[in-house]
Amino acid sequence: MEQFITSWLGSTPAFAIPLALASMGLVLCERAGVLNMGAEGYMALGAMTAAVLTLTLGNPAIGIAAAVLAGAALALIFGFAVVIMRCEQILAGLATMAVGLGIAGVVGRPYVHKSFEGLQPLDIPLLDQIPLLGRLLFNQDILVYLTVLIGVGLWFLLERTRAGLKIRAVGEDPASADVAGVQVQLQQLMAITASGALCGLAGAYLSVASSSVWVDNMVAGRGWIALALVVFARWDPLKALAGAFLFGAIEALLPRLQAIGVPAPIYLMNMLPYLFTIAVLLIAAWSGTKKGVEPAALGKPYVRQDRH
Repeated sequence: MEQFITSWLGSTPAFAIPLALASMGLVLCERAGVLNMGAEGYMALGAMTAAVLTLTLGNPAIGIAAAVLAGAALALIFGFAVVIMRCEQILAGLATMAVGLGIAGVVGRPYVHKSFEGLQPLDIPLLDQIPLLGRLLFNQDILVYLTVLIGVGLWFLLERTRAGLKIRAVGEDPASADVAGVQVQLQQLMAITASGALCGLAGAYLSVASSSVWVDNMVAGRGWIALALVVFARWDPLKALAGAFLFGAIEALLPRLQAIGVPAPIYLMNMLPYLFTIAVLLIAAWSGTKKGVEPAALGKPYVRQDRH
């Protein structure tokens, strides 16, 4: 049983990190008042970009950096549409998602199922032999530790800095923020671009760290789970990080239960993460959490001429 738990916990980050990075990016975007539905497309583009450049150049670091830039670039297009041109945010987000999925499918087609050497776990001798938690804490790749730092840093940015105050002000009351001298459009564009970069990094983790191969549709709905995590976390990046590890633990448990012969239908077990997503959203809705936790101006385009 100890070996089973150690293996299960040790594999949890591989499932949790993409959700954590994407959900934290969406938290930042939504705290700035922009509803971004394109996470699935950013992740797919990031996964494809990282895999293709790693295969071509043999350097995972370059592939990951390119994936971050690709996600940011696609998000910037979305930001131009919704912030500058004031397009409807849900439709623009869905269109951007489709663009990302389309580019990933077309450009990445020649590279499907071509394996490569991706990121390897850091070698921390002795500590990784600690019972139960050793593999989880001390036998992971560098992006796992970086993700935790990003979560803490993002929380500190939003809750303890002047820059974070500006982001939150834009998401709550952009007219008042504008009067106070905050550049509303610039804050939203920066938040959108950063969210795309984090989603691109999430996709890169899927291809370069988790699987070391590019497969079309490998994101497999994780962008939508990340959107649900934002609501589950009540727009808090640390809670989004914790929630991602909870979801990752459930997803990591399923193949191990199948491996030891637990009699359950495969398709039903594969549905469990998504059923759990629905369950936590219902719990969040019925838990009596006070209204108005979400940013007050979320999804509402701001026009300076509308300022009262």
